[in-house]
Amino acid sequence: MSLTLATADRVLAQLRHDHRTVALILVLPCLIVGLVAWMFNGTPVLDQFGPVLVGFFPLFVMFLVTSVTTQRERSSGTLERLMTTPMRKGDLVAGYAMAFGGLAVVQAFVVVGFALLVGMDVAGSLGLVVVVALLDAVLGCTLGLAASAVARTEFQAVQMMPLVIIPQLITCGVLMPRDEMPQVLEWISRVLPLTYAVEALQQLAAGATWTDVRGAVGVIVLWIVGAALLGVLTLRRRTE
Repeated sequence: MSLTLATADRVLAQLRHDHRTVALILVLPCLIVGLVAWMFNGTPVLDQFGPVLVGFFPLFVMFLVTSVTTQRERSSGTLERLMTTPMRKGDLVAGYAMAFGGLAVVQAFVVVGFALLVGMDVAGSLGLVVVVALLDAVLGCTLGLAASAVARTEFQAVQMMPLVIIPQLITCGVLMPRDEMPQVLEWISRVLPLTYAVEALQQLAAGATWTDVRGAVGVIVLWIVGAALLGVLTLRRRTE
């Protein structure tokens, strides 16, 4: 546990001095939500798409930051040096997940709070909205850790983003109702986690309770666990 905490503390110390990354995590999602609220002021668009943005941006931003940051440490040889110590792969991945998860908590509160500030209405539990946004951010972290194990450079880590994120955005039901999609795409949408995040957030915005969204939340949690395990299993001990 001490090795996990040490890893998390080291990553957070580095990120505190990376103001561009902090801005990407906290400012960019709020900027996009604010622009949508401004453009469609006086219309129900923000109420309709606000929950989607609250679910999508934590996933998108945390995936990008986690995959690039982890790959940067691998390219610089930091991970390779750490793997020569008694630290296990599980300790290393858990430390990274804990550090980025802490940022995810802050991001979830900031994004949800700002969306409410600019006019998004939530009829259901606000606490559950924050929980789902947080789980989306943690999911982005774990998917980013798994993706960084496949990439060889930071550019390749960025290239993984369209492969992992864009199909989820297309099939989650935002562009077209899922029951109107070709059957194959509907089947795919039932597997991908963003579908369940968007579904849960839209239901909560409409007044749903925990009973209504617990199945969707369970799917997201399963994806988080699976991605974290994949990150552990695919972590390389040597930088190639």
